[in-house]
Parts: sequence; C-alpha cells; structure tokens
Amino acid sequence: MRFGVVARRDREAALKLAYRVYDFLKVSGYEVFVDRETQRHLPEFDESDVIPLEEMDVDFIIAIGGDGTILRIEHRTKKDIPILSVNMGTLGFLTEVEPNEAFFALNKLIEGDYYIDERMKLRTYLNRDISIPDALNEVAILTGIPGKIIHLKYYVDNGLADELRSDGLIISTPTGSTGYSLSAGGPFVDPRLDVVVITPLAPIALSSRPMIVPANSRIDVRILTVHREAILSIDGQFYTYISPDTEIRIKKSPRKTRFVRFSRDIYPKYTLKIKKKF
Repeated sequence: MRFGVVARRDREAALKLAYRVYDFLKVSGYEVFVDRETQRHLPEFDESDVIPLEEMDVDFIIAIGGDGTILRIEHRTKKDIPILSVNMGTLGFLTEVEPNEAFFALNKLIEGDYYIDERMKLRTYLNRDISIPDALNEVAILTGIPGKIIHLKYYVDNGLADELRSDGLIISTPTGSTGYSLSAGGPFVDPRLDVVVITPLAPIALSSRPMIVPANSRIDVRILTVHREAILSIDGQFYTYISPDTEIRIKKSPRKTRFVRFSRDIYPKYTLKIKKKF
C-alpha cells in the first residue's frame, strides 16, 4: 500500500503527529509521501518523499487536521483517494478519529478492518466552464457587498423554483447540510440520502424557504442585480467574483469523496435501561 500524509499547517501538534504517522508507516515498510506544504512547516520529512498535493497518487491519504484540511485535499487532488481523517481541528464534522486513536485506526486500516463511505459532490459550471473545484459541502452565491442584497432567480430542471432578494443562495450536499446551510435555516439531511438542499440566505420574503430536490436535478441560477458582481464560494475554500450576466449551473458531480470509516452508525446508539426492582 502507498500512503499520503497531509497535515494542518498552523498547529504544531498536527505537524508532529503527521511526522509520527509518517515514521510509523515508513518503519512498517510502506511507501509514504508527504504533501509539500506540510513539509514546508516541518522540514524533518525526507525530501525524496515530498510531492505537491496535486500529484499525489496513493491508496490512502491520512489527513491530520480539521474539516479545512479535508477540503484542501478534496479541492486539489485529481483522484478520489480514500481519506482517513484524524481530528486536529476546531469542529471536525468530517473527521473520523481523535489523535489518541490514530495508530489504532492505522492498524485497523492496514488489516483491512474498515469500509469506504462515499459522499456526493456538486459541480459548478460558469458559462459552461468546468474549472471550478467540486463542492463537498456547498456552493454559495453571495452578495458582493455586505449589507446589499442580491436579486436572483433559480430554476430546477428548467422550471422556475423561486425569485428572491436576499444575501445569497446556498446549494448544499447532505454532507454540507450540517454547515453553512444549517446556520441559514436549512434542514439537517441524513448523509445516506441522495438529495440536494437549496437554502436562501436571509431572504426578504417569508415565502422563500429551503427546499430539497433530487440529486440528479440541474439547478440554474440567474443574477438579476445588474450593477454589482456577486461572489461564488465553494466550501468556504475557493472564491471568485462573478458578473451578473454569468450563467451558473450546478449539477451532481461524477466524482465522490471517499472516507475510511470503522463504524456504519450515523447516530449514537440508544440503550434502554430498565430499572431493577429488589
């Protein structure tokens, strides 16, 4: 097996754990690569094992950080490489194990005692350009000037779904339903469902509510605000300004994010406790 190691760059504990994981795998006889940005912040890694994240071609990536580290991997790798995520972040909604479990999890991975959890992604086309990174969490179309609303229409499979004046529009996957969309009033969606959530961001009209559509739907957004650019955000990691005449189309991506998991449970197990009578 070939492994890649990617760490959060702004936390010393994450970098040190990354080196311990790297050393453990090397000593165990595996081929291990480290992304260049991780090595820049901790030069102890062997230079011959350092490659850009975009060129990483391995069987598994060990991500040591938070959700931002996972999203960086997803936006920059060219293949759907399974990710084992170790939580060294603030929230860690996407991460699988805690730091004290890292080597136990690695042993289970090496022994084949795991399964792959596949998550859908969204692809955004701007004037049919596909150079935008796929979104694991959400695509957000936002007002370009804070305090100024944006006027837009959005269509689902060529049918007008809504016209709204708001701070923006969030189109999220089930994975992303617990993030930006949820904070804007959208629903939590079980990650096993194959759907897309559309959530208006602070709409003026009370009738503009979140909706859930099938994942194979095509969503087109038209910006009606003429004199201001809008902002397109992908997972809070990629941003670009878009002019009002830009054609925005969002569809389910052919790619998926693949997580290494050790349990199929989505929700904590509930155990009924019966009080004994003596």
